[in-house]
Amino acid sequence: MKYHPIDRKLFIKNRKNFTEKMESNSLAVFNSNDIYPIGADSTMPFQQARDLFYLSGVDQDKSILVLFPDAPSEKYREMLFLTETNDHIAVWEGEKLTKEKAFETSGIKNVFWLKDFEKVFFEVMTQCETVYFNTNEHYRANVETETREDRFIKWCKEKFPAHKVAKSNPILQRLRSVKDRIELDLMQTACDITEKAFRRALKFVKPGVWEYEIEAEYYHEMIRNRSKGFAYTPIIASGSNANVLHYIENNKQCKEGELILLDTGAEYANYASDLSRTIPVSGKFTKRQKEVYNA
Repeated sequence: MKYHPIDRKLFIKNRKNFTEKMESNSLAVFNSNDIYPIGADSTMPFQQARDLFYLSGVDQDKSILVLFPDAPSEKYREMLFLTETNDHIAVWEGEKLTKEKAFETSGIKNVFWLKDFEKVFFEVMTQCETVYFNTNEHYRANVETETREDRFIKWCKEKFPAHKVAKSNPILQRLRSVKDRIELDLMQTACDITEKAFRRALKFVKPGVWEYEIEAEYYHEMIRNRSKGFAYTPIIASGSNANVLHYIENNKQCKEGELILLDTGAEYANYASDLSRTIPVSGKFTKRQKEVYNA
């Protein structure tokens, strides 16, 4: 990852806060996101499931976190399941987490390879009464793709139909709404990167440049400051394009006398920033533009 390592104390604390709100004799499971295909052997860039990242710091696909605070055996109270790396994977995909590196990242001592998941999971499911599933319950969620989490939930219900089911999301929504100091610092870093990118764009903008060129200036500055890029699809809307609520084409030329709405934000370590500003293409507001802007 491009970002600096995050203090694992954050993830240890987050897991403690979560497990304290679980029912007795229950376990919770969190799956990573999939890598989504585009076509042939091409894929979209990987984005980690935010809840899994919040609880473990693991930023890798095909990862599973299991929390079972009342497990009779201590080794089953916190478990990470990861893809076992090898020389072939290292050459084709790059470095993956080892068990030692996973502990350094997450603070979780008990790391298993993914091939052992079903065997270990069967054992712990015989010892618990309730399983927490992590579903997306955001009020604006509109997910048409079956996620890795969806497939796991379907499999688990078929395999263990007698278990009670609970929801992780209500707990996580309350916990994640209050940020730790470490999280605030990560968000501030994202904001600082966004400021640098905005100031770079200010120096670049003039009549005749294209919206996508401004987007490229932003992206350049974000990447060179350890961000993956934009936290969300950027809006670079000049002239009448700013009247479109979510204009994302960014393909028009900026003309003298126009204004540009810039709605952009960098991500950093999976944390987001968001900045909206309106600037004059020519470098100076007209009298009327200044009145509206100041209003």
